[in-house]
Amino acid sequence: MKTYRVVELLGDGISSELSKSVHTVAAALPCRLDLSAIDLSEPNRARRGSALYDEAVTAMKAARVALKYPTATVAESPNQVLRERCDFAVIHRPVCTIPGIPTNFTKHLDLDIVRIATGGTYDDPGRRVGPDAAVSVRVIERHPSLHAARYAFELARKRKSTLVSASKYTIQRATDGLFEESVDEVARNFPDVPRRKELFDALLCNIIMQPERYSVIVTPNEYGDFLSDMACGLIGSLGLGDSTSLAFDDSGAVTVAMFDPAGGTAPDIAGKDVCNPTAALLALANLLRHVGEDAASRALRDTIWSEIGAKRGTRDVGGTSTTSGFARAVAQVLATRFGG
Repeated sequence: MKTYRVVELLGDGISSELSKSVHTVAAALPCRLDLSAIDLSEPNRARRGSALYDEAVTAMKAARVALKYPTATVAESPNQVLRERCDFAVIHRPVCTIPGIPTNFTKHLDLDIVRIATGGTYDDPGRRVGPDAAVSVRVIERHPSLHAARYAFELARKRKSTLVSASKYTIQRATDGLFEESVDEVARNFPDVPRRKELFDALLCNIIMQPERYSVIVTPNEYGDFLSDMACGLIGSLGLGDSTSLAFDDSGAVTVAMFDPAGGTAPDIAGKDVCNPTAALLALANLLRHVGEDAASRALRDTIWSEIGAKRGTRDVGGTSTTSGFARAVAQVLATRFGG
């Protein structure tokens, strides 16, 4: 049985319940996860300050793989601190229709959304120019664009699908033009992957009208943020999405990968055993895919969907299970499948 060292970044609110769910399911996998916990909760951050982040980043760079749970933003955003310290350049958000969850959107969605993790309008809060105007600088950099494009093309190759790059390149000719130019450069190394360019506003409309035409999408920072939240709304909830943050070396190899559920700390339901662990378990599934445990990743994802489809999910998705009960049910199916 292979063993993988994983840094587990504990957080606030429902974090401990999500962690327990992950541990329950991990015990049924055909590989061993050596989960090394670091407490990133707000009280511990207030007590230890920068030294805590130093410890976390050192551990993450050594293990190269981390699983993070929701953290409260108080004095600072832990996500932003980790992004800057680990040099995360790309964010990957998979979003897929989950059978059994009622939604306003009736078609099937299966997207891998890849976005640049830096730049855009998010790195500059802007400034006032006199009483009636304001300005901010929007930055697109070549190297993060190349990393995002390369990662997206590799995903599309694995999926045997088309890649779509989306921006406002006809209007933002300098910034989005540089992004598309970077995608063009990477595309030359992936002649087997069909690629098309779409304007971002048209893409939003077309995904809703013809979702079957889309699988892997690569975009600049804020566009990918908007698209990811919209896509999660189409499948039923922002809380059903997970996220991967990636850092790369100069050759394009991943140096650190951090997997986390996209939802928040939900302090109003913390400790009640009612939160939905689906996104945390999907983050675990993507972690497994990243380390090469493809069969375990597919089995975990399929089991999550089948259990929710059979109404054995948590109450917020039409089931009757508690948080811990759902995790146990998923683990039991996996244990049977893998002979545990």
